[in-house]
Amino acid sequence: MKVLIITGELAYPLIKEVVADVKDDVIVHIADNTQVAAFLTPRQIIKEIKNCFSNQLDEIDMILVPGLIKKGTKEITKELGIPTFKGSTDGADLAMVLNLVGNIDLSEDKPADKLIEEEKRKEAFKFIEEFENDKENIEKLLEKPNNILIRNLPVGEDFPMRVLSEIANAPFLSKEALINKCQYFVDSGADMIDIGMAAGEDFSDKIPELIETLRPIVGDRPLSIDTLNAKEIEVAAECGIDFVLSLDLGNNSEVKDILIEKNIPAVLLPTNFSQGKSPKSPAERVESMHQLIKDTEGLKYVADLILDPVNSSSIVESIIACHEFHKQNPAPMFFGVGNVTELMDADSGGVNVLLAGIGMELGVSILFTPEESGKTRGSVYELSTASKMMFLAKHRKSIPKDLGINLVAFKDKHKRNDIIENELDGVPETRREKPLKFIRDKAGSFRINVDYGTTVKDSRIIATHFKKNKADLVIVGQSAKEVYEEIIIKDLVSRMEHAAYLGSELQKAEIAMITGKEYVQDFELFKNPDEFKN
Repeated sequence: MKVLIITGELAYPLIKEVVADVKDDVIVHIADNTQVAAFLTPRQIIKEIKNCFSNQLDEIDMILVPGLIKKGTKEITKELGIPTFKGSTDGADLAMVLNLVGNIDLSEDKPADKLIEEEKRKEAFKFIEEFENDKENIEKLLEKPNNILIRNLPVGEDFPMRVLSEIANAPFLSKEALINKCQYFVDSGADMIDIGMAAGEDFSDKIPELIETLRPIVGDRPLSIDTLNAKEIEVAAECGIDFVLSLDLGNNSEVKDILIEKNIPAVLLPTNFSQGKSPKSPAERVESMHQLIKDTEGLKYVADLILDPVNSSSIVESIIACHEFHKQNPAPMFFGVGNVTELMDADSGGVNVLLAGIGMELGVSILFTPEESGKTRGSVYELSTASKMMFLAKHRKSIPKDLGINLVAFKDKHKRNDIIENELDGVPETRREKPLKFIRDKAGSFRINVDYGTTVKDSRIIATHFKKNKADLVIVGQSAKEVYEEIIIKDLVSRMEHAAYLGSELQKAEIAMITGKEYVQDFELFKNPDEFKN
């Protein structure tokens, strides 16, 4: 196959290099008078090819144009009679694109690297979906001692790690808040929902209503309750709870019989909180856990060796405890990821995916988290995604990279290799030394806010227009573009510096809405890394 690649002067050396080893016959051509490939238009490309390849058109099987050009390639295909598609956004990925020709359908509108990512993502989700729907295989796996069924959900080392999200302090929430929190967790990908009770309190009288309120929202997902209060556990068991957090050496004798009778699994803790006892060393935790398993014989259980926060007791010791227990007992294990993320001042995404990876290696079955602080907002989604990543990596016997699913949010997987040397040679440079003098726009001013919903789709940007310090119009939208186009159409800005300012602030608001950062007009979203130096 002969492929013609059209590019600009700056990218030419890179593209020539990366396609050098491709088996197909590849021609790399610089469009005349074009430095930046992304600035090319379909008409320019058509003219260029007609001028330079008029006698070779019959020999060319495919044309690839820069992935970053704004328009599609349909016009080129129609005019030249040669299939023309968008290549990758980064020239460094062109070799991969060429090697995949025939295996993926290139697009006239979407850059090829996005198509490759989409294809990988589809394959990843297809694999997981087929596994989860293979009832015959699931039945066989549930016969193994490292797997159990909680309600209708298979849980264990042979399945993807299940994400259990906790509605903390549930008895204190209004019915509306309870429903909204639960729905948010379901939408975020939670496999199970937990009713978090209040330690040291007895709200057993509220449990029937809590379960009745949440059951329609969780659907067929397991609903659990987080309490050591024996009375609350008994009431929850009578009201149809699916899973109990938790039993330990202090309360198990009071509730184990009803849980065994009703076939309700429970999380086991190697503690005795009624006596203030909590084992520290790995050996002590494992010994206490085995004693509790013996005391609750006949109960379906998930073992929680207690994942400690960094530098409290010791996260390393708690991980070792999990490892030692699992070597002796293949039972499902519980990983309280929120113990770490909530007690560490770091964005949760990287922490969650690392802990999920450690959990997968340990044989963990359940990843547990609330979302009680701004820095951990999105943890349920992150853990749900991380669980899928680790399940794929485990089955492919690979590292968790290039799986089709990822948690790269604020940085890019690949460093761009755009060539910019000499681009500015001979071009004068200028810099504004002093800020422009503020002059009020006669067309009015704006106050910009973000209305955060339970999801990004439910969120919106709000721009309130003021004329003579009095609000007279509210413009809403889900993107900066929606809002600023309405501002322009309604002729609500008359000064260029005001328009530039609004564009900057609205874009900040959109970024805040997507990332969950707090938006405050005129304040930066992110700290300058230089502030942390020295």
